[in-house]
Amino acid sequence: MRIIITGALGHIGSRVIRELPKIFPQSEIIMIDNLLTQRYSSLFNLPKAGNYQFYEEDILTADLKSIFKGSDVALHLAAITDATSSFQNRVQVETSNYEGTVKVAEACREVSCPMIHLSSTSIYGTQKELVNEDCSSEDLNPQSPYAETKLKEENFLRSFGSDGVFQFLIFRFGTICGTSPGMRFHTAVNKFCWQAVMGKPLTVWSTAKNQKRPYLALSDAVGAITYIMKKKFYDGAVYNVLTDNLTVNTITEIIGQFIPNIHIDYVDSEIMNQLSYEVSNQKIFKAGFKVTGNIKENILETINLLQLRKQ
Repeated sequence: MRIIITGALGHIGSRVIRELPKIFPQSEIIMIDNLLTQRYSSLFNLPKAGNYQFYEEDILTADLKSIFKGSDVALHLAAITDATSSFQNRVQVETSNYEGTVKVAEACREVSCPMIHLSSTSIYGTQKELVNEDCSSEDLNPQSPYAETKLKEENFLRSFGSDGVFQFLIFRFGTICGTSPGMRFHTAVNKFCWQAVMGKPLTVWSTAKNQKRPYLALSDAVGAITYIMKKKFYDGAVYNVLTDNLTVNTITEIIGQFIPNIHIDYVDSEIMNQLSYEVSNQKIFKAGFKVTGNIKENILETINLLQLRKQ
């Protein structure tokens, strides 16, 4: 099996590339990353059983057709993912995320390689009730340039694959929680863990205490990806993937169980991308995938890692 991973050194990718040799022995793992975020450590200590090739390339300029030729699936993770900073980098996010997705899809179609595309539950925006994949386009409410590009990418892929020649599947992932060599700290859970370990107050928007968000254990993210690869289930549909819907208050309470006497600063300005919405994951369950992750355990894992680095 020959597997392509764009954005291979990021938070999700750096974990995926370590799990693939266990699940697909003898597979050829093609890693593509532009190293813009300098996550060189994601390449350290890769499993010896893995058959890896690394391309330091930007998907916008690389000869993707040549790289993708003969591959069984392409996992497209490459993206600018910081929703908050996307307001200041709107053009760059549009170029990197949307145009990058178009290039990957075109290369996949050219060489008959199925594509797994990573979208985000943030395209739902603030919602009053539990939402699922049947949410109408009129009710989708992306509230950042990042989320807007994700929705635009989804619409492009559905149109591009409407004739059935191009095979693909779209995952809408919740906010990732869990450690990896390429992990990031601009998402709420990891940011809160960082602040708590460093003895800083947790900065929470004053109206966000009881807001719900979908969170996804990194192990479940990897599990969903490899499940689809094993099943070769590229039906052109969208699937929400999340471990649990939790409030900001629940997240801070869990952190407080492991780091006593944390202080929370409730602020009037939007420190992080604060939205309230609850998402259903029943569709992916019906397709045969079940989540097994535990957000509380992931939070403890992150705290333990940060405490080791602090010493």
